Amino acid sequence: MTTAPDDGSSSRALLTSAKQLVAGGVGGVCLVLAGHPMDTIKVRIQTMPTPVAGERPQFRGTFDCVSKTFRNEGIRGFYRGMFAPLIAATPINAVCFFGYGLGVRLQTHGSPTDVDRLSYEQLYKAGMLSGFCTALINAPVERIKCLLQIEQGSASKAKYKSFWDCTTKVYLNGGIRSSYRGLLATFLRDIPSSGAYFAGYEYLKKHGRQFFFTENTTAITLMAGGFAGIFYWSIGIPADVIKSKIQTAPDGKYSHGYRSVITSVLQKQGITGFYRGAIPVFIRAFPANAACFVGYETTMKLLDIVI
Repeated sequence: MTTAPDDGSSSRALLTSAKQLVAGGVGGVCLVLAGHPMDTIKVRIQTMPTPVAGERPQFRGTFDCVSKTFRNEGIRGFYRGMFAPLIAATPINAVCFFGYGLGVRLQTHGSPTDVDRLSYEQLYKAGMLSGFCTALINAPVERIKCLLQIEQGSASKAKYKSFWDCTTKVYLNGGIRSSYRGLLATFLRDIPSSGAYFAGYEYLKKHGRQFFFTENTTAITLMAGGFAGIFYWSIGIPADVIKSKIQTAPDGKYSHGYRSVITSVLQKQGITGFYRGAIPVFIRAFPANAACFVGYETTMKLLDIVI
């Protein structure tokens, strides 16, 4: 029988959870700053129209999209829609790491950082809880982000003048329901992918000396975090493609919702259509998540010293 933790251990666990909230927020800001340009490319490729016979595609691939974005919009084009994830990065990643810590604590009845007491299957479950919690915030934020990212050309021709203008118009058009369009696909992406994300990170962090041939803990954290991002997106890309299409489609385009999206992708592009945008996803995933985990781990160490 497992005994309940005493008041002292409960207080320490709550303090650790609070530290995870703060450190997760810092990690989220690092992730957005490092990864947003390639995220913009990913969304544009995922949502570009399927060309009809004899018509050239809007983008021939990742590097064509990068070239056209830079040529037509300059550096600022890569950062369209960044305000939405940036202001949400703190709560999203705070909830992400808090949810993971909660998953760890529920299975150990100890500290949210007692990862060494869990099997990798249990770590995967803790990551899934993190993904569930994170998706609730991710869905409305990414709805706005994706709508802003797919706009191209000069600001004078843009449908949305700013982040707040887009948020207001989406809400006025359909209320909370419109803001949360794509929630199911966000759950399908975030829950299993977050399990792989955290379990993969903990495994590589534990065995980093063998895999990365270094004793440097910062280097191990960078590498483990980068590969954790690869693990996440290896599972999450198909659901992310569906989410992007649902969130950016005009009202009524997909009459049967998700079923219409899946049918449309299969008919027009085949199974590979669910992996459209994979190249910019993986190019982004490594540095963005490496930065995220270094930001998180560094902040946790600083908080442990200060508090």
